[in-house]
Amino acid sequence: MTGRFITLEGGDGAGKTTQAELLSAWLVEHGRTVLRTREPGGTELGLRIREIVLHERGHVSPRAEALLYAADRAHHVETVVRPAIARDEVVLQDRYIDSSVAYQGVARGLGAEHIRSVSAWAADGLVPDLTILLDLDVTVGRARVTAARGDTFDRLESEAEAFHESVRQAFLDMAAAEPDRFLVVDAGGSTEDVQRAIRVAVAPLVAIDPA
Repeated sequence: MTGRFITLEGGDGAGKTTQAELLSAWLVEHGRTVLRTREPGGTELGLRIREIVLHERGHVSPRAEALLYAADRAHHVETVVRPAIARDEVVLQDRYIDSSVAYQGVARGLGAEHIRSVSAWAADGLVPDLTILLDLDVTVGRARVTAARGDTFDRLESEAEAFHESVRQAFLDMAAAEPDRFLVVDAGGSTEDVQRAIRVAVAPLVAIDPA
């Protein structure tokens, strides 16, 4: 038995939290120890960075935003993720390097390769065993967020629809470029169907029968 690193990506309202909860419960039922975490905010330092990048009232420049995410990632990987993998745990993480590439590299226009390079350095080269991309129409996703929380949006959620369309396309482009790492799931399907597709992909990584 070896530790695994699985990330969940996708736009707002795609259901990452719900699917991570279901997947975690399934893994635990089959005897695996699971660590659920997120970026930013998986550490005490990360929580402070999360407040700045998502809820800061004043302007945060795009480059500063990208570097704050990278700082969170460096600390999080070193102090939380790698130790959990070394303990043979399955790490389920909400957002990772691909989010930085999509949001800051593409949608913010900082350059996908620049952001990927900085992020890879911050993470000391750690690559997920599997990245689950929950793909969802932007309008549907935003409607889900509104239904759940009203009109309370963070800094990124408040961006225009065109921004989020760029993010979605960036994720799909990355998935197409790395098909061996990505699982793309239509998040517009039922919760059960989405989870079933995820379990089929995860099962071989953790030596579990997906049935």
